[in-house]
Amino acid sequence: MKIPLYQVDAFTSEVFKGNPAAVCLLDRWLDDVRLQAIAAENNLSETAFLLKNEEGFEIRWFTPLTEVSLCGHATLASAFVVFNCLDWPEAIVHFQSQQRGVLTVTQKEGLLEMDFPAMTPTPRETPEGLADALGHPPLEVLGVERQLLAVFADERTVRELKPDFGLLVQYKLGTIVTAPGDRCDFVSRHFAPNVGIPEDPVTGSAHCVLVPYWSQRLGKKKLHARQVSKRGGELFCEDRGGRVTIAGRAVLYLEGTITV
Repeated sequence: MKIPLYQVDAFTSEVFKGNPAAVCLLDRWLDDVRLQAIAAENNLSETAFLLKNEEGFEIRWFTPLTEVSLCGHATLASAFVVFNCLDWPEAIVHFQSQQRGVLTVTQKEGLLEMDFPAMTPTPRETPEGLADALGHPPLEVLGVERQLLAVFADERTVRELKPDFGLLVQYKLGTIVTAPGDRCDFVSRHFAPNVGIPEDPVTGSAHCVLVPYWSQRLGKKKLHARQVSKRGGELFCEDRGGRVTIAGRAVLYLEGTITV
């Protein structure tokens, strides 16, 4: 069986930056064991699998270890492939996900703009040992679903964090760290060793949590964000109440075929 494969760097306009994602085009769904094996073999933070339907595409996302309910950068990468490699006739594409409903991506003013559900975090008690796991005590901790949001005073602190992933994995949650940005509204990093991703270079889905937080804190709807991982990435976001838009650029790195 031959499966078309694309590798796209998301939230950047330059190869070797942003967050790489694999996009696989299927003509039928394979069993979950085979999908997981392909994602593990790709060994990227996310592999997106697409299957054409009447409205657009069904979409699923896998890390090297497990399937996840939502992934931003692999959705952005998938839209890039649809618009640039499949001769798609429209400026919008709909992705049907299993747990998050229909996700739309629109080409707009040189960006790919994703419409995602907002996930507003609420205050939580700081988990015991979190300061040691992150390498610095946060000013406050919030959370939503399976994500922690740890807030710090400034960008430099976020950039210089050296997490102990052996300690961080015990919380069995994704951990977003954030602070006001020096040259943007806010910065962040994202750690998810519990699903096999010690640090994700750029995390679109984390901004479903970050945008409501920073929109309320800064009193503005449109936000410019940077994820300050080693590869780095840039995002243009807007708080639309129960939804957020997350926009960025993407660039093709690799095109090939998987044989299974």
